[in-house]
Amino acid sequence: MKNRFTFIFILAFAILVLISCSQAGNETTPGKYKGPYIGQKPPGQDPEVFAPGFINTGPYTRDLAISPDGKEIFFCMSVPRYSAILVTREETDGWTDPEVVNNLNDPRYYYFEPCFSPDGQKLFFLSNMPDTANRETNIDQDIWVMDRAESGWGKPYNLGPPVNTDDEEYYPSLTSDGTLYFTRAAKGAQVQYIYRSRFDNGSFQEPEMLPENVNCGQSRYNAYISRDESFIIIPAAGMPDSYGGTDYYISFRNEDNHWSKPVNMGPTVNTKGDREFSASLSPDGKYLFFMSQRALEIPDKFTYSDMKKAYFETGYGNAAIYWVDAGFIQNLKSEDR
Repeated sequence: MKNRFTFIFILAFAILVLISCSQAGNETTPGKYKGPYIGQKPPGQDPEVFAPGFINTGPYTRDLAISPDGKEIFFCMSVPRYSAILVTREETDGWTDPEVVNNLNDPRYYYFEPCFSPDGQKLFFLSNMPDTANRETNIDQDIWVMDRAESGWGKPYNLGPPVNTDDEEYYPSLTSDGTLYFTRAAKGAQVQYIYRSRFDNGSFQEPEMLPENVNCGQSRYNAYISRDESFIIIPAAGMPDSYGGTDYYISFRNEDNHWSKPVNMGPTVNTKGDREFSASLSPDGKYLFFMSQRALEIPDKFTYSDMKKAYFETGYGNAAIYWVDAGFIQNLKSEDR
């Protein structure tokens, strides 16, 4: 009998060890996701959630930026008490677990809207950190920068004037020649405008407000400029043909620096939801990434399971990052009027 109990104890212990090892293996992400775009199958003409369970895990998620070599992906997540820029890197054994970007982890402030410089050596982003030690009581949204270093990224620094002012500046987007597009709102104002600052002689020049075809609608936010500066994607509110709330619009720029009338980008990216807020393109321009709060149809009666899904799962109303084949963008140019 004693030997029997001894055998059962050893067998049970071995099973527990195997289960523990199996669970530990399941918790290890590196090696699970391999290949470009975190090993995801590229989308077609219908948008799909990007890297569900890895990038999109349920909480409010937006603002995706990919390094020029495709080896780093930055994105933003907001949960109660924390708003952070996260990063995952492609290594030999796969993509690393997302982690908060070093030097951007002070819980007193928020960090959003990462954007790479054309050479990938600088990372621009939004934060409400104070730009001087004595401004703790007078902080605002500014555009900040980090330089790439041997061990990762250096300490953040405020981009400074003439781009940053005592007003609110945010959502940096850069062209191949270093021109910076961004949004500015007067302090306390409810209307935002899109600006452009040329980069000349090693510094950004006095920003210019863009014309009405770009600053369309009642207000506009978070405009993304293509690397060749041929078009701009504008999240705009108050447009007559909006699907609801804020929609993505596009305006094309010609060689004479004329911007076309804005065109609604259609049901591929726009929904009846009120928040289509940030877009970007893959480095090769093949795929469009965009934030959306699209949700499944609300049932006539809901259950506790429905409540948990609405909080924890993508596609139930929380902001998530989607991606889609960007080929449809050029088709919108024919709708320019």
